[in-house]
Amino acid sequence: MHHLFYLMGKSASGKDSLYKLLLERLPLLPLVLCTTRPQRAHEQDGTDYHFIGEAALSALRKDGLLIEERTYHTVMGDWTYCTARNSVPLEQGDCLGIGTLESYEKLRAYFGSEAVVPLYIEVEDGLRLQRALDRERAQEAPNYAELCRRFLTDTADFSEEKLAAAGISRRFRNVDLHVCADELAAAITALTDTE
Repeated sequence: MHHLFYLMGKSASGKDSLYKLLLERLPLLPLVLCTTRPQRAHEQDGTDYHFIGEAALSALRKDGLLIEERTYHTVMGDWTYCTARNSVPLEQGDCLGIGTLESYEKLRAYFGSEAVVPLYIEVEDGLRLQRALDRERAQEAPNYAELCRRFLTDTADFSEEKLAAAGISRRFRNVDLHVCADELAAAITALTDTE
């Protein structure tokens, strides 16, 4: 059986960097989500996300191709993130994705708890805030209001109660990116080598 290893964590916990490192190190297929939010300066369409408009999102809905979707009411307007059925190549091999606790629960309900493996990334809030500020400063037009909204929203979205309800007990601390990547790779390899 193939697995979808699913990275989760609060904003600026290093999920994107860990995702890229793990795809370089392990034979995992990427899960690329769709989003209606604007593309950031360093992102590539089809690699980081499929950047789509409202018309494409409506077509995915109409054709019944969405496994999950969620819309966030940001200071820049409504942004939708979603997982299309054809973006999860589990029949071809083990996959790696990034998402939220909410999307993880929907994917687990769709594919089954044996197939979807949570990888929760944890970072101390002060360090996470500094990383978020550094990332935002690098944007052509920094949006500090959205950064603050996301930072505060994460407290509720990844509360201890919600993590416990989702059955997430193991955590990977990202103090040093490469050490965390090593720990994640070991956990993934341990599961894939036993099957």
